[in-house]
Amino acid sequence: MTDKVEAVQRMQNYIEANLTERVTLAELSEAAHLSPWYSARLFKELTGLTPADYIRRLKLSKSALKLRDEACRIIDVAYDMGFGSVDGYQREFFREFGCNPKEYALNPIPLSLFTPYGVKFRGLWKETKRMETIKNVFIQVIDRPSRKVIIKRGQTATEYWTYCQEVGCDVWGILTSMKSLFGEPVCLWLPEKYCKPGTSEYVQGVEVSDDFNDSVPDGFDIIALPNAKYMMFQGEPFEEENYCEAIEALQTAMNRYDPALIGYSWDDANPRIQLEPIGTRGYIELRAVK
Repeated sequence: MTDKVEAVQRMQNYIEANLTERVTLAELSEAAHLSPWYSARLFKELTGLTPADYIRRLKLSKSALKLRDEACRIIDVAYDMGFGSVDGYQREFFREFGCNPKEYALNPIPLSLFTPYGVKFRGLWKETKRMETIKNVFIQVIDRPSRKVIIKRGQTATEYWTYCQEVGCDVWGILTSMKSLFGEPVCLWLPEKYCKPGTSEYVQGVEVSDDFNDSVPDGFDIIALPNAKYMMFQGEPFEEENYCEAIEALQTAMNRYDPALIGYSWDDANPRIQLEPIGTRGYIELRAVK
């Protein structure tokens, strides 16, 4: 990990921890242990945004989620997120998302939310490493009800890294903006019957209720899944920069596991599900059983 990447990551961490406050370049440079001028230039070089634009987009995206999920006034959201005025907040919200906050609060639509990928974790290709030991993996059987899934298909992708090359990583921001049945978007490995000709096995999407009948964003598709039992595999918490090792460890353990030990067999007629790798909870995958 280079000193430059570490410095920018410290600035990103500081922004996340102090997002509702007024974050200054002086504070960011102190977090980076660099001069203000060099901190700003390095931040733009590694993230593609100036610190001010990064903070603005992140504040707006966080505010959109508050408007979607909470019964709150526009004025409260504006000031809680550190905007100087309600008018200024409304202008910025419209410029970012193409609708005003009040309209969105009354009728939340899919938005392209800003996803603040940490520069330490932005490597697209995972490194192949020999796993010396397999860490603990926790297993439980859960029920997934019948539901619909709004998905974005790729072309030939079979996993996350090739999917991002085909579709782009920004789709996750759109999915995050949609109200999920289970609180977060998912990645799916689709059985053949759910794939369209010339589309990928691996997709990203958001699970919604069975009676969902709203429109879906352009370029997205919708599929219906039956109720099914799933075996949920959850790894130990991990350091965020070690997410590749956490995924590999869990998938190795899952591939070795025989569900017949507890009276089940794999149900490959239902999609395998991947949740976002989050270090504090451990990596999670779900595989259907019968």
